[in-house]
Amino acid sequence: MVIIRLFGMLFVFLTVVYICLSLYSRAVRKDKLEEEWFQDGQPGDKDTFIKAGLEAYNGSLRKKLLWGVYVIPFSLIIIVIYVQNWM
Repeated sequence: MVIIRLFGMLFVFLTVVYICLSLYSRAVRKDKLEEEWFQDGQPGDKDTFIKAGLEAYNGSLRKKLLWGVYVIPFSLIIIVIYVQNWM
């Protein structure tokens, strides 16, 4: 029962971390896209350029964040529990 409670609290905490990292990363990428748009001589509509760039970036970022925020910590905890109990 304690392990279930631990994983539940960890999941809630990691969800908050995931959301914060996602929002921060998107904001940084949006700033870089705006700067790139200005440096490229302002080709086309700014909002369309940024939206297309964020859509391409969103797909790659989500997979990396899922591994970094959820899979790795849960895996490490499971490994530590296994080593402590059965070795």
